[in-house]
Amino acid sequence: MIWKNGTVPLARLLRQQFLQRYPSDFNRESHLLREERRQERMRIARELHDTLLQGFLSASMQLCLADQWLPADSPAKPVLRRVQDLMRKGIDEGRAALQGLRSVALPEGSLEKALYRFVEDAASSDRTRLRIAIVGRSKPLDPNLLEQVYLIVREALVNSLRHSAATSIEVEIEYLRKKLRVLIRDNGAGIDPHVLPHTQNSHWGLTGMQERAASIAAKLRIWSKPGKGTEVEVSAPLNKLPD
Repeated sequence: MIWKNGTVPLARLLRQQFLQRYPSDFNRESHLLREERRQERMRIARELHDTLLQGFLSASMQLCLADQWLPADSPAKPVLRRVQDLMRKGIDEGRAALQGLRSVALPEGSLEKALYRFVEDAASSDRTRLRIAIVGRSKPLDPNLLEQVYLIVREALVNSLRHSAATSIEVEIEYLRKKLRVLIRDNGAGIDPHVLPHTQNSHWGLTGMQERAASIAAKLRIWSKPGKGTEVEVSAPLNKLPD
């Protein structure tokens, strides 16, 4: 909030000065905020499991019973089984989403160190070649900026590993004077051209990536062409560096 005369409220100004003067308190507050977000994710995961996912499971059981009751030559059987397949797919994706909410490991240290750890874990179970390149001198990042960029990049990497059938994935982290730029590039199958204009209906998590980028005033660019691979670029301003 800014007053009409363009000045910052006194309380916020004093808080900013206090955090600048006592960086340890800044770090402590950042840690508390990150822990609050983690607890909130856990709460959402529990509620989704106890309500939405359980409802899907109950509906799936009823569909199985209905399938058993129908005669083998019933014209409704193929339709019912397609619905069952869709229901199973929805349940599997729901479970994966809940697991992601519960097991998000917040990055510590630099962005590249967090991504190196992710790459090591991914490489142990996937044949895709992953490479990380650093351009410029690494800088300390605001904890919230670090977390959001890491989650955007991780989502892009998971998409490449899971959906693209890529044999090579490259991550380029560029530290500029006032901007952090990260480019993720793969040589995979590309994203369905019908998906990108309708990200809210896709399974790629693109809407979440866009929302995370917006929360840190970052720009998100996604380029993809069938058979030509995919590029995801996030560019975030470095105007919130910790002292």
